[in-house]
Amino acid sequence: MTVSPLRVGVRRATPDDVPALVRMRALMLSDMGMETGDAEAPWRAASAQWFAERMRLPGEFAAFLVDDPELGVVASAVGACDAHAPSPANRSGLQGHISNVSTDPRRRRRGYARACLGALLTWFREETEVTVVNLNATGDGAALYESFGFVAPRNPALQLRTGAWS
Repeated sequence: MTVSPLRVGVRRATPDDVPALVRMRALMLSDMGMETGDAEAPWRAASAQWFAERMRLPGEFAAFLVDDPELGVVASAVGACDAHAPSPANRSGLQGHISNVSTDPRRRRRGYARACLGALLTWFREETEVTVVNLNATGDGAALYESFGFVAPRNPALQLRTGAWS
């Protein structure tokens, strides 16, 4: 189902939306199988602080949301610009990163994540110098991202968790 962002009523997040962004992040992480703890879990306060700090950087950070009259915020997509060394293919060095693409289970299959993602990609295209946008897809989300043109990178990302060094 393709739904236009205007028809769905996507809006850009404001500082007042920080609690909703944390809630949507917890929902996404839980859906990915991560234990998120209760509302007092320490990561939530750290996440709220991170979102609040980023909200003060509108040229480098944006989040788009869909509101529901009954449930409040029910969908989100978050984007940030990351500075990297310039290259021939990316003279600004800026890369976009998408996260927090999430929809409340009670409002899924209505095009809300698609609308938020579309608004976010428009922001990257029209308001930043980003030439590459990255994200980590779950199996459930891969088809959505592929429909926007996302493909596996030529050089796959690898990850090292440094927590074991503590």
